[in-house]
Amino acid sequence: MSKLTVLEIAKMKVDRIPIAMLTAYDATFARLIDAAGIDIVLVGDSLGMVIQGHETTIPVTVDDIIYHTRAVARAVKRAHLVADMPFGSYQASCEDGIRNASRLIKEGGAESVKVEGGRELTPFVRAATRAGIPVMGHLGLTPQSVHQLGGFHVQGRDDEAAARIVDDARALEDAGVYAIVLEAVPRALAERVTSAVHVPTIGIGAGPDCDGQVLVIYDLLGFNGRVKPKFVKRYDDFEHRTLDAVAAYMKEVKAKSFPSDEYSFH
Repeated sequence: MSKLTVLEIAKMKVDRIPIAMLTAYDATFARLIDAAGIDIVLVGDSLGMVIQGHETTIPVTVDDIIYHTRAVARAVKRAHLVADMPFGSYQASCEDGIRNASRLIKEGGAESVKVEGGRELTPFVRAATRAGIPVMGHLGLTPQSVHQLGGFHVQGRDDEAAARIVDDARALEDAGVYAIVLEAVPRALAERVTSAVHVPTIGIGAGPDCDGQVLVIYDLLGFNGRVKPKFVKRYDDFEHRTLDAVAAYMKEVKAKSFPSDEYSFH
């Protein structure tokens, strides 16, 4: 089974084949997602919220991403593996960015990296691609800028903001990104960006007109009960299924009915 490459992902836009992308943070979920045939697995800095329990993605470190990417890389056989570059790992200088991106590739086993931001990142994107590191962009709601944005709000609602996102997408494409995530932008704007660039767009809360879609696996499975963004579709309710299973286990332990003879050695 051959790995999906950035060139094949780019061709999916040309061939009008929708791109399916999900997050994973450990080998078990990565193995299952990959076996299901997912195209791209993202080790997202969303792990700060769904794994580590933080309120934002900002506390996540490069070492955190490397640890989880390494686990995911061991299990992924087909899907393309992209790792988030966390807050502070690429904003200070191109040199910092290349050093940290190289660690994600070399130590973590990622095949590309994802960064949040627009035209201000074009020097880094150019430097990374020259260094042989594929880069995915991320526009719209950029969680690493949550304090600057004033919270998790839809972006690009007015004409000026929308035009800026379109221009940023074109600048990122010119700099060499192989794809762009569009998060929490109006559907019409996502369609406009998708038509304006030749690289695939992957939406999350950006409507159905992007070239692909991405969700956090815990949201998809219905695990994260604290928050339910409008754009999240829960395909199952593992939160309550897990609670029910644990409750059943506890009941049997308290009643001393588990382990029964069936589950004991003789």
